[in-house]
Amino acid sequence: MNQSFAALRLAPAKRSFALGSKLSVRSLASAATGEDKPAGSYSHTLRLPKTAFPLRADAARREKQFRERCTDTLYKWQFDNNTGPEFILHDGPPYANGELHVGHFMNKVLKDIVNRYQVMQGRRVLYIPGFDTHGLPIEQKALATLRGRDQDSLNPMEIRRLARNFAMKAVASQTKSFKEYAVMGDWSNRYLTLDPEYEASQLEVFREMVVRGYIYRQNKPVYWSPSSRTALAEAELEYNANHVSTSVYVKFPLTAESAARLGSTTAVEALIWTTTPWTLPANCAIAVHRDMDYVLVRVSQESKPDYQLLIGKDRLAAVVELLPGGSTADVIRTLRGSDLEGLTYISVLRNKVCKVLLADYVTGDSGTGLVHTAPGHGKEDYELGLTHGIDVYSPVDDCGRFTSQAGAALEGKEVLTEGNAMVIETLTTIDALLFKADFTHSYPYDWRTNKPIIQRATPQWFADVKDLKNAACDSLKNVNVVPESGRRRLESFVRGRSEWCISRQRVWGVPIPVLYNAQSGEPLLTAESIDHIIGIIRANGGTDAWWTLPVEAFVHPQYCANGEVYVKGTDTMDVWFDSGTSWKLLEKRADKGEQGAFADLYLEGSDQHRGWFQSSLLTSNAVRGVAPYKALVTHGFTLDEHGRKMAKSIGNTLAPSQVIDGGKDKKAEPAYGVDLLRLVVGSTDYTQDVSFGPTIFASFGDTIRKIRSTVRFMLGNLSGFTPEMAVPYDQLPEIDRYMLHELYHFKKAATTAFGKYEFFRATQALNHFTNTTLSAFYFDVCKDRLYASSSSSLERRSAQTVLRHILINYTTTLAPVTCHLAEETWEFSKAMRGDFGSEVFSVFQEKWDQTDEVWHNPKLAEDWVTLRKIRGLANRAIEAARKNKLVGSSLEAELDIYVSPESRLGRLLKSHEKDLCQVCITSRASVHDLGGAKAPVSGGEFEQTDVVAAFDNDTKATIVCRRSPLCKCPRCWNFHSVAVNTLCGRCDDVMASVPQQ
Repeated sequence: MNQSFAALRLAPAKRSFALGSKLSVRSLASAATGEDKPAGSYSHTLRLPKTAFPLRADAARREKQFRERCTDTLYKWQFDNNTGPEFILHDGPPYANGELHVGHFMNKVLKDIVNRYQVMQGRRVLYIPGFDTHGLPIEQKALATLRGRDQDSLNPMEIRRLARNFAMKAVASQTKSFKEYAVMGDWSNRYLTLDPEYEASQLEVFREMVVRGYIYRQNKPVYWSPSSRTALAEAELEYNANHVSTSVYVKFPLTAESAARLGSTTAVEALIWTTTPWTLPANCAIAVHRDMDYVLVRVSQESKPDYQLLIGKDRLAAVVELLPGGSTADVIRTLRGSDLEGLTYISVLRNKVCKVLLADYVTGDSGTGLVHTAPGHGKEDYELGLTHGIDVYSPVDDCGRFTSQAGAALEGKEVLTEGNAMVIETLTTIDALLFKADFTHSYPYDWRTNKPIIQRATPQWFADVKDLKNAACDSLKNVNVVPESGRRRLESFVRGRSEWCISRQRVWGVPIPVLYNAQSGEPLLTAESIDHIIGIIRANGGTDAWWTLPVEAFVHPQYCANGEVYVKGTDTMDVWFDSGTSWKLLEKRADKGEQGAFADLYLEGSDQHRGWFQSSLLTSNAVRGVAPYKALVTHGFTLDEHGRKMAKSIGNTLAPSQVIDGGKDKKAEPAYGVDLLRLVVGSTDYTQDVSFGPTIFASFGDTIRKIRSTVRFMLGNLSGFTPEMAVPYDQLPEIDRYMLHELYHFKKAATTAFGKYEFFRATQALNHFTNTTLSAFYFDVCKDRLYASSSSSLERRSAQTVLRHILINYTTTLAPVTCHLAEETWEFSKAMRGDFGSEVFSVFQEKWDQTDEVWHNPKLAEDWVTLRKIRGLANRAIEAARKNKLVGSSLEAELDIYVSPESRLGRLLKSHEKDLCQVCITSRASVHDLGGAKAPVSGGEFEQTDVVAAFDNDTKATIVCRRSPLCKCPRCWNFHSVAVNTLCGRCDDVMASVPQQ
């Protein structure tokens, strides 16, 4: 007999063996010793639980014993042997630029839960992990390792070698960690965006977009990061809500002709407002709204001549508040915005005559109603200038410094710092500055360097989204989006853009395959030229060839004879274009002529609505006319347990290894293992932000122990049980058939939840089934027959039959989330499952749902739900007796239940009278007519009356609890014996068949 159960008697039901209580099997054993120990020992005659399955997880050590078989071995087996439809979860590649955090863990485990469920559905899962290995962050981190060496002295290939080595080390480190998280996948064939074949495939998508007219080059404003020295896409920005800019009100003098046109004989100054003073040297126009009212105002102030300002009428009051004390402002004339069109003024920092133009984007909500316009530094400005033939002018270089075009005083100064200050100083000197103030507002930052960006016109390559976005959004109609709000979010991002800047001014990436005419600068970008370049890149082992081979190697033969000289372009592609074309990897796996999505599922964080989800959607629609995914699942961000976003600056980031392996002080930072962290992920509504922290881990540690205790109870009571001993369904007692009904519905609820990607609902169902159905009820009521009945008796075998069904389905439900625990449970339950052969090595080879439709019995369930309500009423009466020291355990009590015999409840209780003592765990329970003669409650009795809601009716029931007059059986502890230390009838019969020792 297993040592931990050696001293166990059948426990008196002082409290139920609930997972939420502190009364474990081990404490039951100790509770069976002491004062209540009978004169004769019958422990060897009881069928006490026997199992080596440990209550303590020791997860950090034990999980490793099962990892290989439930990851690499399992992945290969299922791919070779599962015969169901192929299920493709396409991995969004994590960035290979550092160590993993708990957000990576959550992402990969959510994917793994999906895949494991699909494997148990019999589907063949294709999951090829990927890594995003190009781009600026990797290049910057690689260069940072040089320590003192002049980075500007490196040639492109030196930078690329450094970046490649850095990326590959990160890939190796991240792969090791992901495998330790028990993420099942084809790790030996992972995809990297730096792989030569991947790069060639990406260029083929680019070629198709060129052919279809989606790719163009233009000199226009883009988001530019001076700290990274490259253009950025919208998805590469983060907005700082607390950015402080210096806002200025600046006076631009109208020309004498325009002042006269307004009926003024003196100078008139148009007043503008801007939060980017550094853009004023690029001012080319002032914009007004056609239908807004404007006023000509005479401003008078002490010790200064009067002057006239042109201001939006709605902004006059706000501007007057900015004037020095004692100033007055008198309206001379009111004009419509349309009256101002064509007025000319002097752009004060350029000393150039410019025009007032009409624009619909001007409002009277802020500023002055007149908008400073610099087509080289803003999208709306650019479009307005394009309409009026104004040159794009941007006197700012790649480093974010003013060029000589801005003037000698500004040349070389950083526009966001000293250059901005110098502009304001100059405006003050020439008396063009009316007012300045700090202005706190939301401002875009480079998400990699966490420094502010600018808008700056440079020649860039773009993907035209304007004509593509409607089709892209239409293709989402056939996509299952979880949560549904993700559809609206993704659509809003797609519809909110008209172009996608895909060029970057760095060397670590895939080159844009364009040649330029050395003399005219005209790009050579044709299908034939791109095909030729792709062929050269493939033949020479990847895109390094772009930097190592001479330009002549890339010139298509048909262009060699035209006498033109070409140079290679230096731009590389946006990394979102890299990863956004990864759907092309799946093309060769698709059925010939496949018109729909290649992937069954994309699953990533909500930030990917601006990133990978969107870039994949756009490129797939551009080339194939469809979304690349059938389903799109989004998870939230990770927070600490105080609800704060995890960030290095706060110091609250969490490495999964801290939880899995623990800290130096194992008491303060226990080693919880992988399954606990997986359970946190699988138990949380991941569509919202998810919190992680010590208190949360401790709570889930309790949950793991509860689950292990449940498993241990079932395994212990199934010791020696084999499938051949199972009792047919129609021979099971009602309570056991009721439990199979509950099991059937628990499994169906879990199946529905997993199918909808609502894993937390499945774990909620499992926790409820564990605590409410099993621990608080079924385990409690079946202990007597499990422990004290004959080993071959129908009642014991029936309970074991049900426990076997529960354990099998309980284990398969655990498996997708806590895979190690499920494998451990499966390993210990092999004997009672039967011999499947040596080729069966994992719980994931089991059928997911092993319930039977015949178990579904609503009428039976309705009866037993009502009986459980009577149990609750009885417990209150027993508890009152216990508090008054009338009884110790419920087995010392007997019950008289009074109810109307004509009621449906009364008929139910009478028909189940023999089951009531088992249900209520008392030594006797009898049913009586509530309307008949009932003796008054005596001092040794306790009465509990309540209305029981049953069968759509409320029926009154009264329960009287008293101490049993019979004696405790020294073997089963039921009060069924007629004399002290004598066996009850049931135990006497059992003992007759037990060999004497």
